[in-house]
Order: sequence, then structure tokens, then C-alpha cells
Amino acid sequence: MPIAKTNHLRKDPFLPPGPKGLPFVGSLIDYFSDMLGFLTRVSEEYGDIVYYKLGSRKMYLLNNPEHIKDVLVTNNRNFEKSRALKRTKIVLGEGLLTNEGEPHIKQRRTIQPVFHHERIRSYGDVMAEYASRVGEDWQNGSVVNIHKEMMKLTLFIVSKTIFDSDMESESDEIGQSLTDLVSLFPRLLFPYSEYVDNWPLPANRRFQEAKSKLDKIIYALIEERKKNPGARKDLLSMLLEAQDEEGDGESMTDLQVRDEALTLFLAGQESTANSLVWTWYLISQHPQVEKKMYEEVSSVLNGSLPTLEDLGKLSYTQNVFKEALRLYPPAWAVARQVKEDYEVGGYVVPAGADIFMSQYVVHRDPRLYREPQRFIPERWSSEETKGLPRFAYFPFGGGTRRCIGEPFAWMEGVILIATIASKWKMRLVPHQKIVPQALITIRPKNGMNMILEKR
Repeated sequence: MPIAKTNHLRKDPFLPPGPKGLPFVGSLIDYFSDMLGFLTRVSEEYGDIVYYKLGSRKMYLLNNPEHIKDVLVTNNRNFEKSRALKRTKIVLGEGLLTNEGEPHIKQRRTIQPVFHHERIRSYGDVMAEYASRVGEDWQNGSVVNIHKEMMKLTLFIVSKTIFDSDMESESDEIGQSLTDLVSLFPRLLFPYSEYVDNWPLPANRRFQEAKSKLDKIIYALIEERKKNPGARKDLLSMLLEAQDEEGDGESMTDLQVRDEALTLFLAGQESTANSLVWTWYLISQHPQVEKKMYEEVSSVLNGSLPTLEDLGKLSYTQNVFKEALRLYPPAWAVARQVKEDYEVGGYVVPAGADIFMSQYVVHRDPRLYREPQRFIPERWSSEETKGLPRFAYFPFGGGTRRCIGEPFAWMEGVILIATIASKWKMRLVPHQKIVPQALITIRPKNGMNMILEKR
């Protein structure tokens, strides 16, 4: 969709170039009509730094990896969470994703041991086992909504690893509750949306019901763990046992554990499921990639389920997943609010303005990648990507707020891909309109139907 004709380049020499937008609303309509398309178009038209307005909000889009590094790493103390992410506290509370300053540092320090490499390694067998069971109800030649199937699979895995519970009988209810929460996120980005939070709208009622259902489940599990401490080794138990050993030695309160558990639950299901969906989509469009990956998986696994020792041998499968995350990153954008006036690229960004950085845009920059719109897993084992700037590829964010569950997500993604690909081949049902939708992650707007072919 083209930018409105009124969005011509401004003449103001003190502002970066960008679309002028419409009176009062700025680029609000263009942006919320197609967020990924808007960011891509203005980046291509205006360059490394783009200025636009969403209502009264001043937005600065950064597309240069060095500028992004400066914001997320070098001068990160001059930035705080964006207004939109602060708004997610109505869902996630004071979890690691929403906390800031000293509380965030303390919370991350407390939780970090929970995600120690040796601890998450123990979940590899759980992931492989659940992935091997995903096709039990599949039939050769049948059509499935692969988005729904992957959401169900990752829900089972995150339930088992975080809560040591199968939750299969509650999976539909929990899945719908998580979907209702995710559906709220685009509204949180909208200026002045806080004024409608308490209106008797159907979306607000669905949100409150979903939040109540999930809270009830999580708090019941917390109480059960406290009655039987040390009985389980799931992530929830580890959170309850975690202490800030470098600080005051305190453990987390039940509310803090709830906030972290819900954050992990939501992120653990949503990001991995959609990463897998787009991986299957890309593989189905590239038979030569599918053939090469299957040959590797067959050779390494030889009919067995993958183990952690196998992961290092599945180098091409890892490249397939890595390339899928380049084109469809689980975190499609990162936003920060400026504390004090900030200079970047010869422009001054005033305090209070928002800085926006999009992985979706940067990962497709032709200055960084050869044929950036093409799915080429081989690029990750060639010289092409060896000298990339640090923030030319950052699917899980970066700096002090880089996703703490990234190692977990990488391990889970490769294990699930290898396990499923060893038994099944997928072909996209013809004539579907696949539309990427930017919510918390990038979802296929209307699902994605695949034809299954048993190997």
C-alpha cells in the first residue's frame, strides 16, 4: 500500500528526512494499516534515520547497525523502555521484559542461573519427545493449519519445562487465553489507548478473562511448589529457589514469580511457534533446501530422536533456522524512549522522543546481505556473513536487555525442526494469501495451511 500523497519529504533541516504525514495524526493511519510495510518503505525511501509522527509522538527510526549498537549498548543508560512496552505491564506486570533500572538488573541477575547452559540442556529430551508426538494425529495427504499445530506443540513444551505439567486437557483454553492476550498488544502501541482500558468493550472483557484464567493456573502451581519444595526441577521451581547471590540474597515474591512465569510462558510459546511456522513456510517454497536439510537430518539421526550431541552435527539445519529468523525475526522491532537529548548521525533527538529499530528492516538491507529477500541458508557458512556488524543480525534483541531465553529458543528450534523434518514433508496449499502480521512476534494473519507428506 503506497504512502499517502501528502507524505512528501519535509524541508526542515533540523529533522531527519521522512514522511510528513497528515494533520494531527501524522503517519498513524499508514503505520497501523501495515506496520512492516510502512517501516520497509520509509527505510528504503529516506535512509539510515527516518523521522515520522504517530499522533503527537515523535518517532526516529534507526536503520544503521552502528547507530543501533550505540542505543542498545554504548549509550544504553540514556534510554528507557518505550511507552508501548511500559503499557504491557497491564499484562506482564513487573517481569524482566518490562522492568527497568536497578530492579531490572537485580531481577536479571537473580534469574540468569535458571537459564544456565547446563540447566537448559536437560530439556532437550523433553523437546524431542514432544516433537516426535506432534504427528501422531497427522495423516499422509491431509491438510493442517501449521500455525495452530506449532502453537499447540510449543504450548506443551513450555508447560512441561516451566511448570512440569502436560496441561493437555487445558491446552485449548490456555491457548485461547494466550491468543487473547497477544491480540491486545497492537492496541497498546496506539497513542492514548490507555484511556479505553476500562471501557466495557468485548476486547477488554476477553483480556480480563484471559488474564484471570492464566493467573489462576500459575498461582495454583506456585502454591503447590511451595508446599513441596525441591520436589520438581522445572523452571517455576528454579524461579522460586532463585536468589540474588551477588546482591542482597533475596528471593522473589510470589508476584514476581508470577510475572516472570507469565512472561516466559507467553514468550516461550509465541516466539518459538511463529519462528517454526515461517521456517516451514520457507522450506516448503525451496525444495532444494528441503532436500539438503533432510539428507543431513537422516544421516545424523539415522531414525533416532535428536540429542544435544547431535545439534553440533546439524550445521545446515541450524543455518536453515538462522536464515528463517533473519527474514522473520521473533522480535521484529525494538523501541526506546530518550531520557536526555541524544545526538545520532548529525541529528539531535530530543528527550521524550521514541527511537525505533526494526530487525525486520535491518535483516533485509541490501547493503548488508546479498539478495536480502531470498532464503539462502548457505550464506551463514560463507564469507558473506563473516564480517557483518554486530547489529546487522539481532533476532532476539541486544545489549543488556537481550532475550534471556535465547539459548533455550535456539536449542528448541533446531530440535523441533530436525525431529519433524525426519518424518514429514510439508507443501503449502496453493493459492493461499500469506500475510505477515506484526503482533508481539510476526504471525501469519490468517493461519497457514500445509499439505502433509509422510516420509
